[in-house]
Amino acid sequence: MEEKRELMVLERNERKPAREQLIAAMLEGRTFREVSAEAPVPVKRAMAYRLLRAVRTRGNTALQDGRHGHPIKLRGEARVFLEACCREAPCTPSPTLQVALRERFDLQVSVSQINRVRVTLGVSNPSRRSLREKKRKQGLLCQSQNGKKE
Repeated sequence: MEEKRELMVLERNERKPAREQLIAAMLEGRTFREVSAEAPVPVKRAMAYRLLRAVRTRGNTALQDGRHGHPIKLRGEARVFLEACCREAPCTPSPTLQVALRERFDLQVSVSQINRVRVTLGVSNPSRRSLREKKRKQGLLCQSQNGKKE
């Protein structure tokens, strides 16, 4: 299990140089099979040709990994703020919270990330359907209590 983790870390650290090597060799005219046999990091054939095409059109910027951000963006003061907002008004839509986080902390967070954090904190926004069901159950409960009183 630890070997897999070490391999994954190795791959993350060496992804860009390995891709550069692979594409440079393919630009020289070598086939994918020849290059992939020597590649330190496994790359699928379709991905290799997609990268090759991108490098031909956009240059070396195509080799940059476009992903960025932090796996746990919502921590510290921003997380406390989100939790407080959700506890005060649990029906606040996530896009509204997204704008508030951007304005207050200059933090760009996706709605899905906000929803994941809300679920983790136990302050998720109840859906309209569940609210209607809850009201209906309360209505039924009130009717049954009224029936018993008479």
